[in-house]
Amino acid sequence: MRLLVIRNSAMGDVALTAPVLKALREQYPDIEIILLTRPVYWAFFTSFNGIQLFFADFKKRHKGLKGLYVLFRDLQKQGKIEYVIDLHDVLRSKILRMLFMLIGVSSVKIDKGRREKKKIISGKSVRKLRHSVERYMDVFEKAGLKITAAEGPWITPSPDAVISSSEITGMKGGINIGVAPYARHELKMWPEEYMITLLNMISEKCNAGFWLFGGKEEQDRLESLALKVPHTTNLSGKLQLGEEIAVISKLDLMISMDSSNMHIAALTGTKVISIWGATDPVIGFGAWNQPEDYSVFIPRSELSCRPCTVFGKGKCRRKDHACMKWLRPEMVYQKIESLGIF
Repeated sequence: MRLLVIRNSAMGDVALTAPVLKALREQYPDIEIILLTRPVYWAFFTSFNGIQLFFADFKKRHKGLKGLYVLFRDLQKQGKIEYVIDLHDVLRSKILRMLFMLIGVSSVKIDKGRREKKKIISGKSVRKLRHSVERYMDVFEKAGLKITAAEGPWITPSPDAVISSSEITGMKGGINIGVAPYARHELKMWPEEYMITLLNMISEKCNAGFWLFGGKEEQDRLESLALKVPHTTNLSGKLQLGEEIAVISKLDLMISMDSSNMHIAALTGTKVISIWGATDPVIGFGAWNQPEDYSVFIPRSELSCRPCTVFGKGKCRRKDHACMKWLRPEMVYQKIESLGIF
């Protein structure tokens, strides 16, 4: 059987397909998979056998309605597809599903639980929702492929990435700590001065080297932050994704916001302390397979307005970003120390 699996964005959501696809390959080794995704994400799947990556070009060849038909025809050329597994469920994937349905190919799509998530945001529910990885597994079960979670690590760097990243970073003794201090949305970002204070507290406690991660648009801010904490190196813009994965897999700890770096670290098997503000792991986007104690946030019993957003979009209803500003550096440090991570 050959499956078409669709998941194009965002980075963290694509990375979270790794535990599911790994389990599928282990438990159904005869099934072939074509994963429709973006070229930048290839590094998540370098260790997977039996998975063919197909990259959509939504800016040129596969742009617009005509481009989606071209994409449909391009996918048909890869061999007979017997089932479509839609882990994205957006307009593009809906149209692709329809085109395959017209030629008799069945499909299943993800249930994103939008109604359940709205209840949590509105304060009508506090029930912990299924994790995205579990929702992905549910989709395969609908197609008759019941799978159980595979053991990690779920993302493994390629040997070439390990070699090239080692040449750049040159990690030495002591504790190596990754830091991803920013996020795409403001509501998910801890005050920068808090992070600087936290890292300096850790530096005073132990022999730690800090490695900063972030997007190219954050390079200047990260360079400035690196100057304020001893033994800190900014890696933003210096590594390809595969090399970042290789470095993250060798860290003793990652400190991150609710961001793609949190997911990548967890999926490589690295311990992750995640800092949460307006969002909350209860919604289903927490670091996969990490202890609940590793997620740090102001409890809802103390700040009833959180979480106020699923993905981090929007503005603070209180106008003071209390969910992050109340979370003092000393609180995060005490949490890390209590867990015996260093």
